[in-house]
Amino acid sequence: MVSSKLPVKSLTEFVDYAKARPKQLNYGSVGIGSSQHLSGVYFEQVTGLELTHVPYRNIAQYVPDLIAGSVPLGFQWLPNVSAPLQGGEARALAVAASKRMTALPDVATAAEAGINNYEASGWLALLAPHGTPKAIVAKLNQELVAAVNDPQVAHKIVEQGAEGTSTTPEGLAKFIASESVKWRNIINKAGIPPIQ
Repeated sequence: MVSSKLPVKSLTEFVDYAKARPKQLNYGSVGIGSSQHLSGVYFEQVTGLELTHVPYRNIAQYVPDLIAGSVPLGFQWLPNVSAPLQGGEARALAVAASKRMTALPDVATAAEAGINNYEASGWLALLAPHGTPKAIVAKLNQELVAAVNDPQVAHKIVEQGAEGTSTTPEGLAKFIASESVKWRNIINKAGIPPIQ
């Protein structure tokens, strides 16, 4: 997403605009290593752009700078920026997921907008301590699936700018393993040192 002060209306327009201005465009995050920071790093790697990361202590500090256009770019979770998007002070250029968001049905995915191989979605999962009996894990998963499929819960999830999904415990383990490899490679390629 970008500040409405930027003269771009699409993701491909933004990429062209940013390529002509290496290191001149700032993007904000809630800190080094945050999902917003790493999504920006990944976007740079996929597109070949050179952007400047501006870490903030919290999202409330970033939003005024986004609106003013001094930090005109962000790779944000929807709840963080829904007010400026709704107020016309910011523009969503794409959703970085494999499918469009229910909360933003008119916003294309990055792939639909012309940027392939860029998916960077935040996610939450319900985990249990190692060694939890399989019967308890199965029951927890059954209840979680039921909750995600409940229309009231699904509505609340969408209201928060997310998409509810569920999987099996084995599917979640595979997903976490693949995400760990993906983000480790992105971090290593960018040379981001571990936070001590």
